[in-house]
Amino acid sequence: MSPPADTLLTAEAISERIGVLAERISADYGGRSPILIGVLRGSVMFLADLARRLRIPARFEFMAISSYAGGARSGVVRILKDLDASIAGEDVILVEDIIDTGLTATYLTATLRARAPASLEICALLDKSARRIVEVPIRYRGFEIPDEFVIGYGLDYNGRYRNLRRIVGAGDLSKLRNDPGAFDDHFDDAPSSQTGNASA
Repeated sequence: MSPPADTLLTAEAISERIGVLAERISADYGGRSPILIGVLRGSVMFLADLARRLRIPARFEFMAISSYAGGARSGVVRILKDLDASIAGEDVILVEDIIDTGLTATYLTATLRARAPASLEICALLDKSARRIVEVPIRYRGFEIPDEFVIGYGLDYNGRYRNLRRIVGAGDLSKLRNDPGAFDDHFDDAPSSQTGNASA
């Protein structure tokens, strides 16, 4: 069955691209064990799938952030959850679900760089460069996307749609504001679970 017309990226396309990114990271970090830092909550699905495709050992750390009042334009954020371990002398990859203005990513990389990692790179699933205010050096980029609100595969609207397998273009948000469940039909293609009796 064909995906709905507002599908931006299918689950298959996402998986294929993650495989390419994982190969590049595995080649670049051969013989090393980078720390993957995920920004909660949006990056969790991407980080997990990426990590499973790596051919090198990797460690996980997570940060949770929240914008201050007016922070959307400044990029300055409040850290709600900080790293549990030191990254001094470590190879670090900041794993982001989406980068648009670049302000928050710039603030986060400056914060991490101040902690003296051996190296620091960015891996972003989505790049919405049409909204860029500050240039961001994205070493590993998944997809360039148009300037519209997107949901699915970790990206949400008021906590909803993170568990979609695909990424959907939701336009200018008017449809979601009028009906938060407007894109629920995208859950219809979730793979059905298969259960069976294990042999003794």
